[in-house]
Formats: sequence, C-alpha cells, structure tokens
Amino acid sequence: MNTKLTLTIDRSVIQSAKKYAGETGRSLSDLVENYFRMLTSDQEPPEKPLPPVTSSLKGALKAPEDFDYKEALVRSLVEKYLDKDQ
Repeated sequence: MNTKLTLTIDRSVIQSAKKYAGETGRSLSDLVENYFRMLTSDQEPPEKPLPPVTSSLKGALKAPEDFDYKEALVRSLVEKYLDKDQ
C-alpha cells in the first residue's frame, strides 16, 4: 500500500533530482523509496543501469579463470609511471 509523504527539500536539490530521474526513466517517488529502502536494509544499493554502449560490450572479452585484475592493474601502473627510461 502506498502512502503520501510530504518533504521539505531545497529547491536546487529537487531540480537536480528531477533531472536525474528523467534521465534514468524513474520517478522521484521511486528514487526516494529505493533510497529509504537501501538505508533501512542490509543489502547493497541497486546497481545503476549500464549505458547502452557499455552494456553491449559486457561479456565480449573473456579473461582466463586465473586472471588477477588487481595484479595486472598494478603491473600496468608500475610500467607506466615507474619503469620509464629517465
């Protein structure tokens, strides 16, 4: 059952929230309800939907099962910033 709620919020925050809601195809009520739900639950917040381009690429690259992303990232950053010929 839905119940009406009156909130007092800064006008600029409301304008920004309306813009965000419109861009994501959601309503302000939906945003507020989900935020309250997230605050009062032990669950992780819902993920933002991926942009269409990113979504179309998801799963396109298969890494080996033993691939260590963090190790690869560190190695790449070391090569980029520390292993330069000076």
